[in-house]
Amino acid sequence: MSPQDPQKQENKTPHFAPLRMPIARRMQTGAVLAWVSAIAISLTLFLVLCTFKYMWPVVIAYLLWVLRFDQAPERGGRRVQWWRKRNIWTHFAQYFPMTLVKEAELDPSKNYIFGYHPHGIISMGAFCAFGTEGLNFSERFPGINPRLLTLQSNFQIPFYRDYIMAHGCASVSKSSCEHILNSGKGNSIVIVVGGAQESLATKPGTLDLTLKKRMGFIKLALVNGASLVPTLAFGENELYEVYSAKSTSRTYQLQQLLKRVSGFTVPMFNGRGVFNYGFGLLPRRKPVHIVVGKPIHVEKVEGSPTTEQLQDLQKKYIDEVLAIWDQYKDKYAIGRTQELQIIE
Repeated sequence: MSPQDPQKQENKTPHFAPLRMPIARRMQTGAVLAWVSAIAISLTLFLVLCTFKYMWPVVIAYLLWVLRFDQAPERGGRRVQWWRKRNIWTHFAQYFPMTLVKEAELDPSKNYIFGYHPHGIISMGAFCAFGTEGLNFSERFPGINPRLLTLQSNFQIPFYRDYIMAHGCASVSKSSCEHILNSGKGNSIVIVVGGAQESLATKPGTLDLTLKKRMGFIKLALVNGASLVPTLAFGENELYEVYSAKSTSRTYQLQQLLKRVSGFTVPMFNGRGVFNYGFGLLPRRKPVHIVVGKPIHVEKVEGSPTTEQLQDLQKKYIDEVLAIWDQYKDKYAIGRTQELQIIE
C-alpha cells in the first residue's frame, strides 16, 4: 500500500457535524435549510391538505385562483417587506457568509436592470441580496425596489409561488419586466442572465458566463430606458461540487432536453447535509462577495433598437463585468483555477 492510500481512505470517511454546536450556527443552517427545502415543504403541505376531503373545496378554489385569475406574478408579485426583514435572513447571510459590495450610488428616481452573474446551482447570492434584507439592500440603496425574476413555471407550484412572491419574486416574462420598470421611480428588476445553460458550466474555481447570446435584457433596457447594473458574485460557483457531463454524453443531452421543454435544467451536484459535511443538498459554507457595479445609464429609444445599438450596449455591459472581475479577483477569487471566461 502506498503512503498516499491512508490519506485517500481518510478523505472518503464520512465527516459528521459535532453534536455540540453554537446556537448561532444551528440557526444559520436552519435558515438555509428552510430556503432549500421550500419547494418540498410546499408540495408536502399541499398534498397533505388534499388527503382531507373537507378541504377539497378550498384546494379547488385555490387552484382555480392560481391557474385562472391571479396575475400577481406578471405584476411584480406580492412583496411582503416585514418578512424580507426577519432575522432568519440575517442568519442566512451569515451561514456562508455573504457580503454586499457597493461600487456606486443609485439614483432612486431611475429604474434599473440588475444583471446577476453567475447563475451557480440555485443563485443563492441573488436570493439573499435581492429577495431578502439579509444584506440590508434597502439601507445600502435607498429608494430602489428590486424584483428578483424567475421562471413562470415556479408560479405553478402551490404555496411555493406565494412564498417566493412574498420575497419580491416575479415572472421573468417580457410583460412582467416592462410592467415593473414602468410602475414608478426606483422599481427595478434582477435577472440572472446566464440562466439554465450557465448553470451547467458551474464549477468551483472558475467563472464561465453565458452572456454573448443574451440580448433580451439589453433590448429591454433600451426600450424602457432602464439603466443596467452588472452584479458579480464571487464565490457563487464554490457552494457546490459539480459533476460536469461531456457534451456528447447522454446525461448532457438529457439536461438539454429538459431545458428546452421546461426552461430549466438540473446539473449533477453535491453539497453537504444538516448533520454531515460530505454530501447533501445544502450549500457548502463558502464566502460569497456580491459586487454591485456602477450603473450604465441607457437612453430610451423609440421603436425597436437597431443591431448596432444592441451590440454597442452589450459591449459596454461586458466591459463593466470584466472591470469588476479585474478589480476584485485578487481579493475575492484567490483560489481560482482560471480567469473569467465568456463562453457563449
